[in-house]
Amino acid sequence: QVQLVESGGGLVQAGGSLRLSCTASGNIFSIDGVGWYRQAPGKQRELVAVFPSGGSTMYADSVRGRFTISRDNAKNTVYLQMNSLKPEDTAVYYCHADRIFLSPMRSNFDYWGQGTQVTVSS
Repeated sequence: QVQLVESGGGLVQAGGSLRLSCTASGNIFSIDGVGWYRQAPGKQRELVAVFPSGGSTMYADSVRGRFTISRDNAKNTVYLQMNSLKPEDTAVYYCHADRIFLSPMRSNFDYWGQGTQVTVSS
């Protein structure tokens, strides 16, 4: 059973930094299309930063220049380094994978992590 497990959320003052991690557990061959989304209270879930399948890294305009997405394929882990945090960055952050290959010929689609809370105080 493949799962995405996030960690690294917490409470931080405005201007501070946090680093989120998302590790895919299980017997994994490779991962396509992985990234981070967030959902603030009363708002729709929105894209934060992603490595799209076959494309270039994408960032939301609101985080470009402050957040950096990176990945370690050997560890099946994706990171989100968040700097210069603002109160409006407060949300539950979710890791998402478009497609996870369990073998070269077997894959499943649309995985979500359980979410990790990020709270930025002013």
